[in-house]
Amino acid sequence: METTATKDKKSKPKYSKDLYLQWYEQMQMMRRFEERAGQLYGMQKIKGFCHLYNGQEAVVAGAISVMTKQDAMITAYRDHAHAIGKGVTAREVMAELYGKITGCSKGKGGSMHMFSKEHRFFGGHGIVGGQIPLGAGIAFAEQYNGTKNICVCYMGDGAVRQGALHEAYNMAMLWKLPVVFVVENNSYAMGTSVERTSNVTELYKLGSAYDMPSYQVDGMNVEAVHEAMQSACDHARSGKGPVFLEMKTYRYKGHSMSDPAKYRSKDEVEEYKSKDPIEVTKQILLDNKFATEADIEAIDNRIAEIVEDSVKFAEDSPYPDASELYKDVYDQADYPYIIE
Repeated sequence: METTATKDKKSKPKYSKDLYLQWYEQMQMMRRFEERAGQLYGMQKIKGFCHLYNGQEAVVAGAISVMTKQDAMITAYRDHAHAIGKGVTAREVMAELYGKITGCSKGKGGSMHMFSKEHRFFGGHGIVGGQIPLGAGIAFAEQYNGTKNICVCYMGDGAVRQGALHEAYNMAMLWKLPVVFVVENNSYAMGTSVERTSNVTELYKLGSAYDMPSYQVDGMNVEAVHEAMQSACDHARSGKGPVFLEMKTYRYKGHSMSDPAKYRSKDEVEEYKSKDPIEVTKQILLDNKFATEADIEAIDNRIAEIVEDSVKFAEDSPYPDASELYKDVYDQADYPYIIE
C-alpha cells in the first residue's frame, strides 16, 4: 500500500473517465451543500452546532468508490458529507439540519447526529471518540453474522487522544474484526494543533502498539484515498483484521460555525486550497478530455438545483409533532410505561 501520493495535475489518468466524473460530482455536491448550509446557519435557519467539511471531500469520495452498499460507515459530528456520500439524499440531510420530521433522523439529531439504517450509515456522534468502539462493535456484528461486510470508522485527530480508541484497537486486533479505522487529520482538534496535544504527530504510528497495519495517506488526493482504502478494505474483508489509515487533510472553515479560526494563518489556508481535491479532479477531467467546460458547468448547475431543492424541501417540511418525543428513544417492549 502506498502511504502517500504525489499530485501532478498534468499526469496521465490512473482510472476511468466514469470514476473521475463520479469523484468530481460527489465532492462538488458535498462542497456546495456545505456552503449552502453555512449560509443558512448565518440566516438562523439552521440552529445548534454545525461543523462544515469544506476541503476534506476526497476522504469520503475516495472511500465510497471502494465500499459496497452493505458496508457500514460511522463517524463523528462533522457528518453531513459522510451521509451524502453513503447515499442519504440532500433533502433528508437538509431537513435534518432544519430539525424537520422529514430529516434522516426525523429532526431529532440535527447536524451532529445523522443516521440511515437503509444506507448503513450509523452516525453522526457528538461525543468525541465515542464512535470508535461503536465502529468496532458494528464490525463484530458483521463477523458474528458471517457476512463479508466491513465497517469504516471515521474520527478526527482530537479523538485519538481518547482512551476508548486504545481499548477498541486492542479488541479489534485480538478478534481480527473487519473494520477500517480512518483518522481525518486536519491538523487541529478544535483550535489546538496536533503538535500541541500529542508527542506522536504522525498519528498512524499509534496503530503500531497493537501490530495493526497502519499507513499515512494524502487525504487531499482522491486517487490516493481510493488506493489506500481499496487495500485496507480488501485486508479487512478477507478476515485479516483491522487497518488504521491517517488521512492528511485540511478543513477550510473553522471547527464549527462559531469558530473564526484565527489560530491559522491565511498563507496556511491558501497553501492547502492550492491543492483543492475538487479543482485537481476537474483539471484531470479537462486535461484528458474526459469532460469539457460545458460538461463541468452542466454538472455544477445540476448540483446547484439539487441543493436548492433540498432547501425548499426543508423549508416546506413540518416540525415533528409532540407525540414524536419518546419515539425511537426507548424500545416500547422494554419500557411499556412510557406514555405517548
